[in-house]
Amino acid sequence: MEKTFHVYILASHRHGTIYIGVTSDLEKRLWEHKNNVVPGFTAKYGIHRLVYFEECGSAEAAITREKALKRWLRAWKIALIEKSNPDWRDLSLDWDE
Repeated sequence: MEKTFHVYILASHRHGTIYIGVTSDLEKRLWEHKNNVVPGFTAKYGIHRLVYFEECGSAEAAITREKALKRWLRAWKIALIEKSNPDWRDLSLDWDE
């Protein structure tokens, strides 16, 4: 079975602190962020809202995209988020429990 890789952006709130990550299991990784399973940046700053994600064809593609997004200006990141999620809704709330 082929794995699916995602690049994702979390935010503390609208126009708040953002975090960019990559994972092969988006739902599990979000659960870890929301429950502060791993101490670090997202736990310290309360960054739990999934505001953007995209699927990548491979781990290498996902890592390359993550690194590129991290180099972007903040204004570009905000524009990317607001293009598909203008209200900065937590997209994970749309998933079935």
